[in-house]
Amino acid sequence: MSHSPAFEPPSSASGQPEQAQGRGDDPKGTLFVVSAPSGAGKTSLVRALLDGHPNLRLSVSYTTRTPRAGEVDGVHYHFVSRETFEHMVRQNAFVEYAQVFDNAYGTARETLRQALDDGQDLLLEIDWQGARQVRQHFPEAVSIFILPPSLRELERRLRERAQDSDETIARRMAEARGELSHYGEYDYLIVNDRFEAALTELRALVCAFGLRRARQQRKLGGALHAMLESDAEAAPGGC
Repeated sequence: MSHSPAFEPPSSASGQPEQAQGRGDDPKGTLFVVSAPSGAGKTSLVRALLDGHPNLRLSVSYTTRTPRAGEVDGVHYHFVSRETFEHMVRQNAFVEYAQVFDNAYGTARETLRQALDDGQDLLLEIDWQGARQVRQHFPEAVSIFILPPSLRELERRLRERAQDSDETIARRMAEARGELSHYGEYDYLIVNDRFEAALTELRALVCAFGLRRARQQRKLGGALHAMLESDAEAAPGGC
C-alpha cells in the first residue's frame, strides 16, 4: 500500500506531538505488525496463522471504498463515507491512514487500544510506512518483516500468479527493493522460502509472546500463589 495522505491532521488536540506509550505500560494484549513486499507470501501466512490462534484476530481498518461482494461491514472493513473519514482524520483518530488510488484506508487508534486493553491480541497487515506510523503510537508493538528467499524467487512468484502485466511486475519488483531496504526497522525477520517452515516460525513467535511472564501472571491468577503456599494441582499451560 502506497502511503500518500490526502488530509492534514493535527498533531494532537493541543497541537503538540502525541507522547508515545512505552513498553513498560505493558498492554494486556499484543499488537503484531506484519509487513512484506508484494509476492512474499504475507497474506497466506497471516491467514494460516489466524486459523491456529483463536485469541489473535486481524485488526479491521476503516475505508471509504464500496464493499465488494461477500464483504461484511465490521468484519472485513468498517465502510464509511468520505465525509466521515475526513472527520476522523481531523479528530486525529487514526494511528495511520493512506490514500490508495480513489479510496482512503485508516487504522483507528481507539479501536486498537480498547481491544488490547481487553486482552485481545491483534495483527495488522501494513506496509513499512504505515508500520512506522503505528510504532510512533504503539512502541510496544511487535513488528515482523516477511522476506522472500531471493529477488529472483520473488519475481518468479509474481509471474506465477499470472495477475499482472510485465510492466506491473517490473514496478512491483522496483517497489520491493525499496521495501526491503527498511527491514532494519523491524523486530523480527522471517524468510518465506518454504511456507510451512515460515508458518512454524511465525506461530512460534506469537506463542512466545503469549508466554511472557506478565501475560502468564494474569492468566494463571492465584495458581502461582497457591503453589508457593501449599501443594496444588498443576497450573494450566500453553499459549
